[in-house]
Amino acid sequence: MGSKNAMTSSALLLMALLLLSCSSTGSAARHLEEKAPPKEEYPPHPTVPELPKPELPPHPAVPEIPKPELPPHPVVPELPKPELPPHPVVPELPKPELPHPVVPELPHPVVPEVPKLPELPHPVLPELPPLPKPELPHPVVPEIPKLPEVPYPTVPELPKPELPLPTMPELPKHELPPLPKAELPEPEVKQP
Repeated sequence: MGSKNAMTSSALLLMALLLLSCSSTGSAARHLEEKAPPKEEYPPHPTVPELPKPELPPHPAVPEIPKPELPPHPVVPELPKPELPPHPVVPELPKPELPHPVVPELPHPVVPEVPKLPELPHPVLPELPPLPKPELPHPVVPEIPKLPEVPYPTVPELPKPELPLPTMPELPKHELPPLPKAELPEPEVKQP
């Protein structure tokens, strides 16, 4: 609902702006027409006489050049294929047999047993008798002595002095000159 109102208001605003711009451009064009200088009349263009077309001589005949005869292609003799020597045979080398290294067996180390600690009995704590609660005496709050009531001092009323008001001299009023009226020329409206 709110978006429709916004759309209609924006459309109305756009229409108002278009009308305003059209009227302002029309008035500006009218103003330019009124201020434009009168058109000057130019003399008619002079007529250019037609020139006769020049007659060109005919093209000279070019004699045909005879095609040169080329000698026949020379015959290339076939060359014999060169014979390559056979690949040399590489003898296979015997694989050397390496002996496996013998790993000596090491004796297992003997881990000594950790000696057991003797079991100690748990200490027995003696039961303590409960502590008696100390009785504290209640503190005695001393009474605050009342202060004697002191009467407020009375302020004597003083008579107000009557001062004469100063008299101001009358100042002359300044008269402003009348404002000049703006005189604008009335636009001339052309009747269509």
